[in-house]
Amino acid sequence: MSANDPFARLPEVPSFTVTSTTVTDGSAWSPEQFSGIFGVPGGKDVSPQLSWSGAPEGTKSYAVTVYDPDAPTGSGFWHWAVADIPATVTDLPEGAGDDTGSGLPQGAFQLRGDAGAARFIGAAPPAGHGPHRYFVVVHALGVESIGVTADATPAVLGFTMAGHILGRAVLTATAETSA
Repeated sequence: MSANDPFARLPEVPSFTVTSTTVTDGSAWSPEQFSGIFGVPGGKDVSPQLSWSGAPEGTKSYAVTVYDPDAPTGSGFWHWAVADIPATVTDLPEGAGDDTGSGLPQGAFQLRGDAGAARFIGAAPPAGHGPHRYFVVVHALGVESIGVTADATPAVLGFTMAGHILGRAVLTATAETSA
C-alpha cells in the first residue's frame, strides 16, 4: 500500500464532516461495495450511503469522488465521480450510483470512471496485492455547476474543481482480496 495522500499536493481547504451508514472511516468496505463487474465474489457494485454536514459558507454545489491511489496502474483508479449536486442536498442513499443514477438529486450526474462506466464500481484490489485505500470525498464548491459534461473523466473534474473547492470531507474505506 502506498503511503501517499492523494490530497497532499492540493491546496489546503477547510474540512467538514462526511459519515456513512454503509462504511465507517478507516474500516473495510462491506461485500456490497466490492465489484461484481470485476468478478469479486459477493461484489455488487453498490455505492455507499453518504451524509455530510458543516460545509463552508458560500457552498453552491457538491461533487463526490471515490478514488483508490493504491491501484497498480501508476495513476490510481477512479471508482465513482458525481458532479453538480445541489447545495441543498446533504446525503445520498445507498445505491445512488447505479446504472441510471436513480438515487441522485435532480441536476447531478455521474462521470465515467476508470472502468469506463458512468456509475459506482466497487473495490477490486488484485488478489495478494495487499490493502487498498478508497478515498470517499465530498467536495464543497463555490459554483452551482462545475461546467464539465458527463463525458469528462474524474481527473478532468478534479482539475476543473481545483479553483472552486471551498471545503473537503473525507472518509477512507479499505479493501483487500486474498491470494
